[in-house]
This record gives sequence, C-alpha cells and structure tokens, in this order.
Amino acid sequence: MTGPDPLLSIVYISAANQSFDDADLSALLEQSRASNAEKGLTGMLLYRGGRFVQVLEGPEGVVRDIFDVIRNDPRHSGVRVMMEEPITERRFRDWTMGFQPMTVSTEQLPDGFRNTFDDLDEDADPTATLRAIRELSLWFRVRSAQRG
Repeated sequence: MTGPDPLLSIVYISAANQSFDDADLSALLEQSRASNAEKGLTGMLLYRGGRFVQVLEGPEGVVRDIFDVIRNDPRHSGVRVMMEEPITERRFRDWTMGFQPMTVSTEQLPDGFRNTFDDLDEDADPTATLRAIRELSLWFRVRSAQRG
C-alpha cells in the first residue's frame, strides 16, 4: 500500500488572450476556487496588464492533472513553468485560490521594486526567477494579512 501523494508546487506565467475586467476575473476566481476546494488544491493568482502569475500547490498527481487542463485553456497562451518543486507544507494552506489585484503605480519606484512580469519571459538566471517568485509570494501574503 502506498502513502499519500507528496505535495507539489508549480508556479507558472502566461499571457491572457483577451482582456480581463473585474467581472471576468471574479468569474475565473469563482470557478477556480470551487474546483480547487473540491480537488484539495491551494495557491494564489496574480493578474496585471494581461499577464498571469499563478502558484498551484497540493497532491502531486492532482497538481499535474489540473496544470494540464490549465495549460490547454484557450483564455491564455505562452504558459511557462517558472518553478516546480516538491514541498513539505503548503504556503497558501488557507486559500483555495488567493487573489490580489496589482495596480500600476504612477509614483517613482524604489530600486529593485518589481512592477512588471516582463523579465520573467526572458531566459533569465534561474536564481533571479526563483527570487522574483518568492518576492511575489511574500508580497501577496503580507498584503492579504494586512487586509484580512
């Protein structure tokens, strides 16, 4: 008899094939949250300027199955896995799909501040990509805690 599926986290980026307004994002989140709760998945979704960054985490087999569905979803293209790693505990255990809108700042940004996902499209240094994903994840969790 085998034990439970180990946990897996996948982070991917993609480009929307259509513009998403608040109603579109709300419908996407409602659908995702219901599906994820049923399947035991957690994660977060960031959307800005026609770009998605998503973290999916849960049992490895379930994450891989749902990611195959996501990869073939016609609402986006250019799906690129930025990080895939086994995890021992969930980073987003309380969210079937957390969401944080990202607004475009008109103020002067401090050095090192991330306000775009564009550099994640390049074949950048893998450690830089990993740092960017962890920064986005931390930013999301801090913002959610402040609002909650």
